[in-house]
Amino acid sequence: MCGISGFFHRKGFLDVDQLLLYNEGLKHRGPDSSGYFFKKSKIGSLGLGHVRLSIIDLSESGKQPISSDHLTIVFNGEIYNFRSIRSELLEKGYSFASESDTEVVLKSFEEWGLDCVDKFKGMWAFAIFDSIDSRLYLCRDRLGVKPLYWFKDEQQFLFGSELKVFFLTKTFKKEIDTDSLLTFINYGYVTNNKTLIKNVVKAQAGAWTIVDLENLTIQIKNFWSYGNLFEKEKFHGSYLEAVEETERLVKEACELRMVSDVPVGVFLSGGFDSTLVTTLLQKDRTEKIKTFTIGFSDGIDESKDAEKIARYLGTDHTSYDCRQKDALDLIPELPTYYDDPIADISCIPTMLVSKLAAKEVKVALSADGGDELFAGYEGFKTTPEYLHILNRIPVKLVAGVVTKAASHFFKGRFSHLNKKLIAIGSVLLAPERKKLYFMHINQNSLPSEIINNLLKIPAKIDPPEFSFPDLKDQLDDLFIFGVEDILTNMLLVKVDRATMAFSLEGREPFLDHTLMEFAATLPFEFKHNGVESKRPLREIVYKYLPKEMMDRPKTGFDLPIYKWLRSDLSYLFEDFLNQKSIEKQGIFDSAYLENLKKQFKNNQLRYPQVLWRLMVFQMWYKKWFN
Repeated sequence: MCGISGFFHRKGFLDVDQLLLYNEGLKHRGPDSSGYFFKKSKIGSLGLGHVRLSIIDLSESGKQPISSDHLTIVFNGEIYNFRSIRSELLEKGYSFASESDTEVVLKSFEEWGLDCVDKFKGMWAFAIFDSIDSRLYLCRDRLGVKPLYWFKDEQQFLFGSELKVFFLTKTFKKEIDTDSLLTFINYGYVTNNKTLIKNVVKAQAGAWTIVDLENLTIQIKNFWSYGNLFEKEKFHGSYLEAVEETERLVKEACELRMVSDVPVGVFLSGGFDSTLVTTLLQKDRTEKIKTFTIGFSDGIDESKDAEKIARYLGTDHTSYDCRQKDALDLIPELPTYYDDPIADISCIPTMLVSKLAAKEVKVALSADGGDELFAGYEGFKTTPEYLHILNRIPVKLVAGVVTKAASHFFKGRFSHLNKKLIAIGSVLLAPERKKLYFMHINQNSLPSEIINNLLKIPAKIDPPEFSFPDLKDQLDDLFIFGVEDILTNMLLVKVDRATMAFSLEGREPFLDHTLMEFAATLPFEFKHNGVESKRPLREIVYKYLPKEMMDRPKTGFDLPIYKWLRSDLSYLFEDFLNQKSIEKQGIFDSAYLENLKKQFKNNQLRYPQVLWRLMVFQMWYKKWFN
């Protein structure tokens, strides 16, 4: 894992010193070494920066940037099948100066052009400069596991693994995108490849971003789409055959992600997904897999369950009971690493388990994606039920009454009823193809009363956009929403920043594209039968562990953050949400915010997450704008 950065400036205002600033700012992503490439020509100055976390080929020959004739690359990620691709290139007459996957990516591009990515199994974000055609080729993996951001104006093009790159650029003027800010307050993250910074965007996942440096134009070329997978023919085998194939593919994905020249471990939470990953890796090995768990005595704590599983499987297990102070000490550091902020409270325990693992390994396998691929969330059960009920309601008559009643009678402390009624009305009036979409975007949103009164500046929410492929089973939309929105825009950002904060590479077996392509073909009832979720994953785990060890309610990372905000963390209100600083900032309505704080302190605020989201934003704003 590494960090990449770069610039092109027509007037040559950026130079090597700028690249050194980038490398210093991204050092946590790659503390082992750094390098840069700089070229000045008649059309402008171009620079590529790189910081390295050595995982494959630890020698000096693996350092970046790497050049081959007219091509130069900076690469962040891992190509797990690089050795087989390397052998194919050797047969074609290519030679290699290193044992790294980076050089394989560069030579693959040289041989197959944009089609090279079809051969890659892995996660990546890279940039290749072609000095002959004066183009910069940026590419992000199929799902966007690895981060990549870019910005363009009339004079320059900038890119980097984190937003720090833009904050550190002397020719870049940072400005808040007010629509993205309101979207962040509403959802807790920013949607649609946007960021809180105006005109800075996330590179599109599963696509090439091609920059013509001579005229500073950009072309986007897609090569993979998760949504399109559901248009393929459904699996025709039996349920048991589906379980067998799922096990084979998960096992293959896990083994591929053990490719490393440094120690590898696994995050073991005690749930089905992480237990499955650990089980398949440990069952045929004599050496003990290193597993890591943290627990919180004040919150939801699965650490004791994880310890039992680790003992049963025989892993080399490390468990840490986190104290309140561990979390409290970490909170002020969140904006440093989450410079593209997300307001998911589980960022904190994810960082703490990453810190624990980084003491012993350089790579850790996570189990993100299991819920999204195999219908693990409660919504996969309740959404079809709600939709069935709503479809029986006389649409136009009831929808009009519902919406009118919501706007006139349910305000103030009844705003939650306003939100629910408006949501029901929007679903009832939506075209059949978009009913699930409206249910999705309303699920985690805030009441309109909060949204309409909180900001003083003009802004509108930017709801997630989807292509809506013509699917035979409308319930497949639930998987598309979960992956293309929540997973890509929020969960993957969370894990990347949490692991890289401690120079730890996170790997995601469930996001292997071959496994994802197979899971998309499975009938909905194979994944969820209306009672039981993640059916194939459960079946596999039950083969290797006693059923009673796993049969318990689904939980997850949780912290008593709102309890702390009323006690030990109450000082954060004064530091970041005090009335004087809010009025000076001029973004939020200070009187309305004071009212929200008063409700919260009296335990009367039904949507306390709005204050946590505001806190996260204010900490971020103070770090990067003041």
